[in-house]
Amino acid sequence: MTFTIRRATLEQWPALEDLFGRAGASNGCWCMYWRIGPAYHERPREQNRADLKQLTASPQPPGLLAFDGDVAVGWSELAPRADLEWLAHSRYLQPVDDLPVWALACFYVRRSHRGLGVVDALIDAGVQVAAAAGAPAVEAYPVDTSVPSHTRNLFPGTASAFSRHGFAVVARRKPDRPVMRREISL
Repeated sequence: MTFTIRRATLEQWPALEDLFGRAGASNGCWCMYWRIGPAYHERPREQNRADLKQLTASPQPPGLLAFDGDVAVGWSELAPRADLEWLAHSRYLQPVDDLPVWALACFYVRRSHRGLGVVDALIDAGVQVAAAAGAPAVEAYPVDTSVPSHTRNLFPGTASAFSRHGFAVVARRKPDRPVMRREISL
């Protein structure tokens, strides 16, 4: 399938809100986890929703949306790593170096479109958007599903998907959670 990818701006907010639904994608997170950490659980879902909406109105949109026609079918968080403060708190995903990379840190795909290439389209677009913004590289923090007893929480994507798009492992502090990076030639 072919998907149209758009930045998650305020203009796209109704589509993002529809995609995430009343539950806020995953457990009411509204994709705030990498920004504020586990505190997203302690806040009302509405506050997480309001914060994400505010980010869509900022000069740096918080991610990308994949559309099938007029319907948003996928989301990826895309931002400079420095904007996703909680990544630095994770003992497995801490920065590898001081390169000002961008991060593709989270995905959500509408149930009806899972397995149809939505994540692949979002990864490709994420690299292009980061390159256009002058990023030297894009990082991801996926789950390596080839490792026995890997986490089943696949919101950060899978290592095999990122490998297909030219990402390589640059750190592995936990067997099933590599830090992967794709350098961008400017």
